Amino acid sequence: MRHRELEFVVVNKVFLKLSPMNGVMRFGRKGKLSPRYISPYEITRRVGKVAYELRLPAEIFMVHPVFHILILRLYKPDPSHVLNCEEVEMDESLSYEEEPVQILDRQVRRLRTKDVASVKVLWQNHNTEEATCKSEENMKKRYPQLFPILGMS
Repeated sequence: MRHRELEFVVVNKVFLKLSPMNGVMRFGRKGKLSPRYISPYEITRRVGKVAYELRLPAEIFMVHPVFHILILRLYKPDPSHVLNCEEVEMDESLSYEEEPVQILDRQVRRLRTKDVASVKVLWQNHNTEEATCKSEENMKKRYPQLFPILGMS
């Protein structure tokens, strides 16, 4: 009932929809909550009734260039639209290790028998809305440089 007819022209540019998994960065993009559309890619040819081949950049040559029509969205050119391209070092599996930048907040939750401390962490190549809460104890073990030594000025 909700099916809508989609069709693109070969010279059109389209966004590619991603649904990243937790901890895995696909195509160098981040975020796990809402699906996102990345980069306008040019359509090179139509493959069957419901698939299109895209011209992908050399950095992601390992990804098959044919995509289903439902994960594509038409790019409508806008002169005020500026694409922000960040350089992210990726390995062969198109993933990278995230590094924390700073601790934004600290919170202690009281359970029945103990207190549990957590910190809000800002990660590299993320904005403040994408900061995550992690155990303070685990973060101190893995990243002691983020926690200043108390008593020293």
